[in-house]
Amino acid sequence: MAGAGNLAPRVLAVANQKGGVGKTTTAINLGTALAAVGERVLILDLDPQGNASTGVGIPPERRSVTTYDVLMGATSLAGASLRTAVPGLAIVPANSDLVGLDTELWGDNSKPFRLRDAIAALTANPPIDGPYGYILIDCPPSLNLLTLNALVAANAVLVPVQTEFFALEGISQLSETIEQVRATLNPTLDIQGVVLTMHDERMQFSREVADNVREFFGSKVYGTIIPRNIKVAEAPSHGMPILVYDHKCKGSEAYMDLARELIARERELRAA
Repeated sequence: MAGAGNLAPRVLAVANQKGGVGKTTTAINLGTALAAVGERVLILDLDPQGNASTGVGIPPERRSVTTYDVLMGATSLAGASLRTAVPGLAIVPANSDLVGLDTELWGDNSKPFRLRDAIAALTANPPIDGPYGYILIDCPPSLNLLTLNALVAANAVLVPVQTEFFALEGISQLSETIEQVRATLNPTLDIQGVVLTMHDERMQFSREVADNVREFFGSKVYGTIIPRNIKVAEAPSHGMPILVYDHKCKGSEAYMDLARELIARERELRAA
């Protein structure tokens, strides 16, 4: 598995330019589920709102060093990472300082590569308690410098898609952006998978949208579907991933299934 021996961590950008599709929810709960099955996971919060940080229990007063400091070159990922209450899961938090990053780095030719270089430094000098198997990057809901850094640094993109109206809105633009990044800055970038989120099996429309997404993305779509679940919606307000808040609910079971499916897919990719 990733993280074993001297293997570099598998870096996945959780991205979709459309807001409200479950990017942050997927990042924190997939990260928790991967940790629950024995992986060491680092979440990088690249959203100025800092919702991923809140969702794993890191309050604003504990975010004195953030991904902003990493991207500005003021500290390393190791220096900015914080342990969470979940064994094996750490996070580099975020705050509103990220909003001004593009302006502050204007004219700097290295700005798209800052996160990539920081991850390379972390890989070369892993934490004392062991290297990470997975790095999950929670991207903001826009195609800005932050998302560009994530796409340049990532091995692949994990795309959450909500099974509601306008589900495919923006997906074609995200796909075009991935193609542009692959052509110019990161030739190995690909879509690792598409995760259907907030799904209500009782609604025919949700089922139709799921079918449309599968038609568009084919085998990239995960078999695991994340259901619309009140416990999943409640958990972040308590500063807990769903597996900590209620490990027996359907949302928890779905994220555990997604983690297992992702690991199996990663094994297949490595074997190919």
